[in-house]
Amino acid sequence: MSAAPGAPMTRRRWFVTGTDTGVGKTLASSAMLSLLAASGLRAVGMKPVAAGLELVDGAWRNDDVEQLCAAGNVDAPLALRCPYLLRAPMSPHLAAREEGVRIELPPLLSAFAALSQCADAVVVEGVGGFCVPFGDDIDSAELAVALGLPVILVVGLRLGCLNHALLTAEAIRARGLVLAGWIASTVEPGMLAPEANLQTLRGRLGAPLLGVVPHLAEPSAASAARHLDLRALRATAACAAHRSVELAEFSRSAAPTELSRSAALA
Repeated sequence: MSAAPGAPMTRRRWFVTGTDTGVGKTLASSAMLSLLAASGLRAVGMKPVAAGLELVDGAWRNDDVEQLCAAGNVDAPLALRCPYLLRAPMSPHLAAREEGVRIELPPLLSAFAALSQCADAVVVEGVGGFCVPFGDDIDSAELAVALGLPVILVVGLRLGCLNHALLTAEAIRARGLVLAGWIASTVEPGMLAPEANLQTLRGRLGAPLLGVVPHLAEPSAASAARHLDLRALRATAACAAHRSVELAEFSRSAAPTELSRSAALA
């Protein structure tokens, strides 16, 4: 399945999160970028924070960042596509502490704004789960709120996914964000009753299912894209745009001290 032609979506910017780390967020994000690029749009992926680097040909590289870059079709600087590259494969706040780095919102928001200027579609892939810490006073959820983007949830299909998915959806909506859709990712092919679990999620998440990515022997953006249909995002785009206006109005009426971390969006 693929994105079909038709009326343009109001906003082509999304924040992709997952029920946990290792559930297929990068593959799902790359598949989205592949579809968007194939439809003729200038599409770019952003990984605000990446933890876990390998030295390849004399340069430090992160596999998630490389996959997003390969799936898109916009030649953007690495500093915009991933403002914070951390070496240790651990929670970002721990990896940053180990390197003496402080992760802050302004550089992330500035990078996103710059990417938005040179692309028709921007897919922002979060780190780990929705609330993973970036530091003592900032986490991934706070970044999602500051960006004000509709959220796409990648659900790793395995035992425990129902609770993880429902709690994550609750956390997203509790912050005033729109859950634009969700993608099921088959991370454990031997999971019992997968269809029954999918049916439960369909009935309880209250957002459109964009596709079920099976366990792929050789996963790639193109192969995963064949299992996604982004047309349902049109239905949630208007709602997300309306919510963004509400958040902007709230920000303008808030006290200056409360605006410090989202001023870059004004």
